[in-house]
Amino acid sequence: MLKRVWDNVWGQRVIVALGYAAAYGLLREVSISQWMLFSGFRLCVLILVPYRYWPALVAGELVPLTVLGIRDGDQFGWLWSASMLLPPIMLAMPIVRFFREQRRLFPTRTTTSMSALLLCAFLVSFVWAALNYGTFSLITLPPGYHFKAVGAQYFLGNYITVLTVVPLALAVREELLSRPIRQFWSNFAGSRLVLEAVSLLLPSLALLVWLASGATGDASQAARMAMFFPVAWLSLRHGWRGAAVGGTAASIAVMLTMPDRHDENTMQAEAFIAFAVTTMLLFGARIAALHRSKEQKHMDARLALAVAQRNVYLGELQLRETSRALEEMSAAIQTSYTQLLGRTRSLLPGTDERNYYRDAIVAQHQIRRLADSLHPLAWRERGLPAALQDGAIPGALDEAGLVYWCDIQGKGLDQLSMGVQMTLYRLALEAIAYTCAKRNVSTVRLRLRGGTFRGRRWAVLCVDGEVDYERLAHVRWDEVSSALGCGGLDLGAIKDRALIFEGRVHVRSLANGNRISMIVFEPAAA
Repeated sequence: MLKRVWDNVWGQRVIVALGYAAAYGLLREVSISQWMLFSGFRLCVLILVPYRYWPALVAGELVPLTVLGIRDGDQFGWLWSASMLLPPIMLAMPIVRFFREQRRLFPTRTTTSMSALLLCAFLVSFVWAALNYGTFSLITLPPGYHFKAVGAQYFLGNYITVLTVVPLALAVREELLSRPIRQFWSNFAGSRLVLEAVSLLLPSLALLVWLASGATGDASQAARMAMFFPVAWLSLRHGWRGAAVGGTAASIAVMLTMPDRHDENTMQAEAFIAFAVTTMLLFGARIAALHRSKEQKHMDARLALAVAQRNVYLGELQLRETSRALEEMSAAIQTSYTQLLGRTRSLLPGTDERNYYRDAIVAQHQIRRLADSLHPLAWRERGLPAALQDGAIPGALDEAGLVYWCDIQGKGLDQLSMGVQMTLYRLALEAIAYTCAKRNVSTVRLRLRGGTFRGRRWAVLCVDGEVDYERLAHVRWDEVSSALGCGGLDLGAIKDRALIFEGRVHVRSLANGNRISMIVFEPAAA
């Protein structure tokens, strides 16, 4: 039946009015002039409820106010009872609508402008305090009663309860809008803000409440003032949301230590907490903005890294296709050359024919070497370990007169993405070329290790250059770079290539040579 009533437009307004009237009346019964909890609830409802329900809120607030005016009319007079027919929520509506309409309160759907919220809260609290003060002035008071103290109590009571309720409600609103409701409770349970609030904020405030309640005079007031520190700590840790949680808990803790309904020391502590929470909300909003800017820069960097990794993958695909085209071209050239020599064999001397065959073999070998440097055939057929142990690298170094050793260990190397494997192969080529560029090595030792850390695969590549001066004299240096088919990058370019996969490069000197070590990681998106 309730659903049937809610489906009706007027039924919705009746339910909103009755629900608001019940909640408002209950909160008013537990509120005092120094802590008007219903004021925070009233402003929170105005900020969050759509405009079409505002007339229902006015009607809902009239119900408990009318009951209150009739109940206490004999005690405070008919003029005071008549003033109860002016709902304070009506006076706040133009202010709240201004901040909502100008998009100052909610710059985007999932963000809140804390400066606009605090300004709105201050103006609304001032208006309500003025209304409360005017209503209170209609009561016949005993001689010697000071109206100024009442006005300060009303303003502080409205403002601190607004800070108690509204920021916390808006923090929950942002969480609900930024993620599905199903994920909200799981994230709530695992939130660091919730964990720190439960484990550190609440115990510290409970201790301060105990100290303030058991002490008197300055000691009790000092304990109340010390409730500012947990709020400041949470603000530094979690921005304005931390200030919202800490401010709510601190204001409740101050009220728990109040020995009397009109205690001046409690008012002073409330004023200090209100000032501290206001400051921390503004400061926390700035911290949150800096956190968002940092996260955005981190996301942009991750996106740029992902684009670079994708380009590496696409570049290797193009090189593989080019390598296959060169191999097919080599076979076609060999076939064409054989057919041409077969037709002209009777016209050529034997010596020329052998020279032509030799030239054809050399040309075919150079084309195959070029194809293998672009994309190793051994890697294509048997993976990265075969390319490092039996591919172009050992053949090129052996032709140049260098000794080459390759040691590969570890798990999961074959499970790395093609981009990471080809980057390791290119890094090995460039590191060997960089090691040989100084022409002071005769032995090259390559070591490759792989593993997994926290579910993410990594690979470490080390290239050691060692010198044996007897063998060094027989090395043909001019053939090394061309045989390897690499670009001859400097150390900075090698670091940039490794950085594409979040890698790092280190160079160190050994007793009889030098070492280049590199580590790369599997992309997180993979």
